[in-house]
Amino acid sequence: MPAKTHLHKFFYILLLGLCLTPFVGAGSALILGAGFAIVLGNPFAELSQTASKWMLKAAVVGLGFAVDFNQVIEVGRSSLVLTIVSITAIIGLGEILTQVFKLNRNTGVLISFGTAICGGSAIAAMAPVIKAKDHEVAVALGVVFLLNGAGLLLFPTIGHYFNLSQEQFGMWAALAIHDTSSVVGASATYGAVALSIATTVKLTRAMWIIPYTTLAGVFWRSEEKASIPLFIIGFLAAALINTYLPDYSSIWSLLNNAARQLLVMTLFLIGSGLSISVLKKAGIKPFLMAILLWIVVSSVILILILDGFI
Repeated sequence: MPAKTHLHKFFYILLLGLCLTPFVGAGSALILGAGFAIVLGNPFAELSQTASKWMLKAAVVGLGFAVDFNQVIEVGRSSLVLTIVSITAIIGLGEILTQVFKLNRNTGVLISFGTAICGGSAIAAMAPVIKAKDHEVAVALGVVFLLNGAGLLLFPTIGHYFNLSQEQFGMWAALAIHDTSSVVGASATYGAVALSIATTVKLTRAMWIIPYTTLAGVFWRSEEKASIPLFIIGFLAAALINTYLPDYSSIWSLLNNAARQLLVMTLFLIGSGLSISVLKKAGIKPFLMAILLWIVVSSVILILILDGFI
């Protein structure tokens, strides 16, 4: 990896700055970040990792200013059975595949939980409950990170191929892509309606981190407890403000637009977190298990959406 010279750092900052312009979209930002990190290395690895987490949370909160709070309540109410059944089924299938691929139990649980609910956030919440070791968490996060990138790039293309409406695509992205960042990024490229639905459904789904980690704590006899991520509360608050203070809609629109651009920058930072060491650390078996689980989940959900069951 080349030395982190001033020129190296300058180009990294330049590309990050370009993500503030309309010339770089969500998918391009992720590719730029990943490409730069793999070829040249990330000169601000620790800083970008920390910044991306906070920026993603801020972006998600800002996106709430374009969402109707009543829609959030309706989505949560109408999808209650679907959410419980799908999360439970995905975790169950993940357990079976963990045995088939003879994976470390904790790694398999983390990948399954991340696939079922919301990627990295779910993994981070579940890890202390099942007493996962650092390397198990790192492997699960590395695998999910790569599949997130694939989902961000592949889903819009597949959606257009099947002529999915924005409503259908938003639902599919929210249920089948792991992380909130990639759900938002993929749906943002598909359309405003898709973005609104995908964000609402994904964050509504993320609230199920609490009951499922609590249940896991019973099985693992763990005293660790998870809490609702604050950015979800922030998103709901923003949606509430947008819905019941319409006189300030111009301000809420400005905040929402800023959040979308912040998301593009965040995806560049997330992409720049990829490295050869992450790929090597993960190994082949977790990838195969996670890919197979993801293909089955995304395919079944797509079929159910096309057939009108979802």
